[in-house]
Amino acid sequence: MTIADYLSEHWGLLVVLAGMAILLYSDKQLDRRMVWQIILTNIMQFVYSVFCYTETYLGNQAEYSIMRAVLSAANYSLIAFILVSIIMIMFPNERKLLYIPAVINAVLCFISVPTGIVFYFTDDNHFQRGTLGYLPYFVTGLYIFYLIVCIFRTRRYQIEDYIILIFLSLTALLCMIMPLELQSFSDHWFNITIATDVLIYYVFLLQQFTKRDPLTKLLNRQSYYSDTEKYAGSITALVAMDMDGLKEINDSDGHLAGDTALKTLADCFSKSAQRGQRVYRIGGDEYIILCIGSSEADVQALTARIRERVAKTEYTCSVGYAMNTDKSTADVLYNRADKMLYEEKQQFYERTGKLRHKR
Repeated sequence: MTIADYLSEHWGLLVVLAGMAILLYSDKQLDRRMVWQIILTNIMQFVYSVFCYTETYLGNQAEYSIMRAVLSAANYSLIAFILVSIIMIMFPNERKLLYIPAVINAVLCFISVPTGIVFYFTDDNHFQRGTLGYLPYFVTGLYIFYLIVCIFRTRRYQIEDYIILIFLSLTALLCMIMPLELQSFSDHWFNITIATDVLIYYVFLLQQFTKRDPLTKLLNRQSYYSDTEKYAGSITALVAMDMDGLKEINDSDGHLAGDTALKTLADCFSKSAQRGQRVYRIGGDEYIILCIGSSEADVQALTARIRERVAKTEYTCSVGYAMNTDKSTADVLYNRADKMLYEEKQQFYERTGKLRHKR
């Protein structure tokens, strides 16, 4: 067992981890808490690789050493904690209770060193599963299943985003299944796969910064321009929304209050949109929803949901829409929708007597 042998076996992993460290050191986009969570995950993966390499070396010896059992317990424990950490990276608001199954798994794995309840080794150094021999795999599968559930329950992603997130989940799932089916599938492959997945997710996050509005997390103006070209032949309607009274809120309560109002409305629009309805903030208090394949009944139902959700807040907004019945461009549809919106907004200002600000 030499350092050279370790480097030869884990070179790909070390390159990925080192590259991630360099990227995170210079990163100015991600929240610091998320950065430290990624660093923690990478540290656990490095430790896991060292432990796996050492355990494999001890497994090739003729006589059993208790150190092999300790390392096996640590490895089974680390896999669960690495997956928890990945969930915390992708969904930072998850509760710390998420660690409970990983802690229970770790306790039982280390208890197994003297008792053999999860695993044990024969006198001639052969691995055997105990009564709870599949516990680590069950806990790992539980976390991967929970990760997939979290991905599908969030509404802030578009269909193209879900594809990469599902890919990350499936590769992690394969790393749990493959060792059960192929004896030649080593722990090294789990480690390099998870490290690569973390790197891919980091790139995914950076991509989100380029396509989303930093305040509301909706798709931004650049995404709107890109999508009007991408879906030019599929856009069936365009809905325009504009907040009422933002200038008054900014003037009387400050811009932080205005930001809160913009984020509240953005949440209403996002939750109102359904499949094929993409929500954008194109600037200031202006929002747009591109409808792909929506009928006029679908669009009217969408605007009704928007009004219903906004009515539950302390804010109001004006809404207009235009159906694409003549293969018009997005600009033409926007002008039509904006005209309807403008008429509604005029009624608001006439009714309330508030000042209208220039867009």
